[in-house]
Amino acid sequence: MPACPLLTGCVTSHTDLQSRRVSFQIARMTTPMYKIDVAAESVYLADRSDEDASRYAFAYTVKVKNTGTVAAQLISRHWIITDSNGRIQEVRGEGVVGEQPKLEPGAMFEYTSSAALETPVGTMRGTYQMVAEDGTRFEAVIPEFTLSIPRVLH
Repeated sequence: MPACPLLTGCVTSHTDLQSRRVSFQIARMTTPMYKIDVAAESVYLADRSDEDASRYAFAYTVKVKNTGTVAAQLISRHWIITDSNGRIQEVRGEGVVGEQPKLEPGAMFEYTSSAALETPVGTMRGTYQMVAEDGTRFEAVIPEFTLSIPRVLH
């Protein structure tokens, strides 16, 4: 059999070539091409709240990171905001904070926005609608996080 010292991964037989193709296909299928990780934190805004009028304001900071292998643009958002009385507000709109950021693989976008509730505790969750540079549309899940005035939840 001929040696190939300058090459790594030499193909020594037809069976070896087939094995390498299968391994490559499996690796491609298990590597997430379209994957966006989302994390959020919130803080109570006492100076923008009026507890006597049942208005509780919160700021939230969201970190959006492209952990996939294809660049993708955040096109729109869908938020589901629930207060402790079970009242649900749905918010849909283009982009976030006036932007539609494009995220290359490994890139992160961070922004801060706000929401108001009629109760001192609530939750937010939702999705971002994304478009990959190859035209594929997909959603990034925004995991549920809590909005709470201090000392209400332990």
